[in-house]
Amino acid sequence: MRTARWKALGGALLRVLAVWAVSSLTLLALAAVLPDFRLQAVGGESLTRTALTAALAAGAFGLLSALVWPLLVRALLLVPALVLGLLVFFLNGSLLLVALDVVPAGRGQTTPETAVIVAAVMSAASSATSTFLAVRNDEAYRRRLVRLAGRRGRRAGADRGPATPGTVFLQLDGVGHEVLREAARGERPLMPTLARWIGTSHRLAPWRTDWSSQTGASQLAILHGSNEDLPAFRWYEKETGDLIVSNRPSSAAELQRRAVARTGDGGLLAHDGASRGNLFSGGADQVALVMSVAARRGRYNRSRAGYFAYFSDPANATRTAVSFVAEVLREIGQALRSRCRRERPRVRRGGLYPVIRAFATVVERDVVVAAVLGDMLAGRTAVYADLVAYDEVAHHSGPVHRDTHQVLRRLDRCIELIAEAGRYAPRPYRIVLLSDHGQSPGATFRDRYGLTLGDLVRAGCGLPVRRRAGRTASGAEAREAARAALGRPEGTADGDRPGAQPVVLASGNLGLVSFPDVPDRITREELDRRHPALLDTLAGHPGIGFVLVRSVAHGAVVLGPDGGEHHLDTGRVVGADPLAPFGPGAAEAVRRTDRFPHVADLMINSACDPATGAVHAFEEQIGSHGGLGGPQSRPFLLWPAELSPPVPDGTPLTGAEQVHQVLRRWLREADGPQLPVGPGAEESYGRLGPEADDLRR
Repeated sequence: MRTARWKALGGALLRVLAVWAVSSLTLLALAAVLPDFRLQAVGGESLTRTALTAALAAGAFGLLSALVWPLLVRALLLVPALVLGLLVFFLNGSLLLVALDVVPAGRGQTTPETAVIVAAVMSAASSATSTFLAVRNDEAYRRRLVRLAGRRGRRAGADRGPATPGTVFLQLDGVGHEVLREAARGERPLMPTLARWIGTSHRLAPWRTDWSSQTGASQLAILHGSNEDLPAFRWYEKETGDLIVSNRPSSAAELQRRAVARTGDGGLLAHDGASRGNLFSGGADQVALVMSVAARRGRYNRSRAGYFAYFSDPANATRTAVSFVAEVLREIGQALRSRCRRERPRVRRGGLYPVIRAFATVVERDVVVAAVLGDMLAGRTAVYADLVAYDEVAHHSGPVHRDTHQVLRRLDRCIELIAEAGRYAPRPYRIVLLSDHGQSPGATFRDRYGLTLGDLVRAGCGLPVRRRAGRTASGAEAREAARAALGRPEGTADGDRPGAQPVVLASGNLGLVSFPDVPDRITREELDRRHPALLDTLAGHPGIGFVLVRSVAHGAVVLGPDGGEHHLDTGRVVGADPLAPFGPGAAEAVRRTDRFPHVADLMINSACDPATGAVHAFEEQIGSHGGLGGPQSRPFLLWPAELSPPVPDGTPLTGAEQVHQVLRRWLREADGPQLPVGPGAEESYGRLGPEADDLRR
């Protein structure tokens, strides 16, 4: 026992010396190529004295990074997360300037601008070296994962945790069933880790969303068991005059409160759970980057606390900041290429979008993955994490574009890293992957027809219409997450004007129309008296698939082109069934939404091409979700083979509330073979080399 302890101590000392040596050599190389960086006294000195100066400076910089950096991050706890990310370079450069001050006789000198560059290169070199050495030692590699997680797991020091397995639920936001299948096919699949799992250790199946095929509705039901009275991503509530937008902190908190009150249950993660990067907490006591708690004030329980846990490691901070800048440049280049090639459909990708994309695909991804690693090393029972990178890029590039293929490759490496962490966790872990919805391709409604849904509604009501069609801002989930990270007030979108007559809102290819001056839901008969041309204008438009309205005489009625009607209460169909192009289950999904207290006066679903699954989003998105039609309604569920099938009799899994029940059942199934644990584990999961660097390629 004592011999093993001395051996471990000796190995750690050798790794420290190796990192110190590489850092010293890096300083010498930078001093040779950067004109404003010097490690010699004026007039020159011998190579030996210069090397000694480099070693002293490297050692001082390493000590300051280890001891002072966490204190700086803690002192900056109130600074918004993205601002802290931008400060990373300057803080690191300041530490280097302090380190150079301890070098004797003023040999170490540089300008502040050069110090930023030198510090960034130093952090990258030391991180790569420590990773390279750690992967050759199991215990060192476990500590490396802890460091990447930015925390000491509260049970990470234990030799062994509970014998019962924990479960990690990874949500790949927006990845549809067919997209995942294609990404795992072929000799060189986009997602090789999942390609190895499917058909061997895991099983794959689709499930069908509710009519509202978006993260708010799906995730609320998955985590809290109910999405009752959640008709869309955003809607107008007449009794209060409030606009509810699922990804805004205040709305997410209210939706979670309503779900808990409705079910009387804390949520999927109420027992020793962790919620990472989600809209809702699931009842977890450990939360980070969770929108429903983003407005809380407190040192540890607010959503942004997860950023600071991650950035407290200067190596994490530097890598992520560099990757953030690289992703912004990548998006600018990809957008320019799309314009030069005149790709269609296409939406504008300027303004703040490159920054929003970099936040979703780099910052949020890195922090969420690190938090999951920390949870596994802490031995938590259940972890649910949302990776939003694919969804954000697919909204603007398309669900099967080359841009999204790059994102899928990086997500696969994240999954491999998380699976690898299971080998070093104090308990076995099952990894379940799922998505909350898919995405359907297609040109936007405005691009295809030259006007917005709001313009069409106003025309049908006989109201003035703008000569030039305006734009409806995208409601992608990452935008509000970035605002929360910045500590900015909740944003507003086009159409968020409760005083307007009528109020027209968009949720992907699902549109909602409300008349605020009518206290209850307006009827078809009242609409025909007020605006005789409106329903015919909407139902007869080639870009509209169907319109749901309430009738005094017939109850819930779905109107479609060429006078087609589907009376949901009786099942009677007049003419061509407007719901037929949307497949089996469409009538039941629409009927359920019609019963919601906050269903809009008119619910409008865009048309869908049955052959291609293309729809027309009422927002500026060429990959969209929110209504019925195409792949958006077919997300996936990928589970370990030892767990029971989601539906024993093979019937389709329908609705996010059913998914919640399946996940609850799997949490109760605590027996059977698990992911390998410990040094003797199978090699089938393979170690990542310099894992943090690979994640960002």
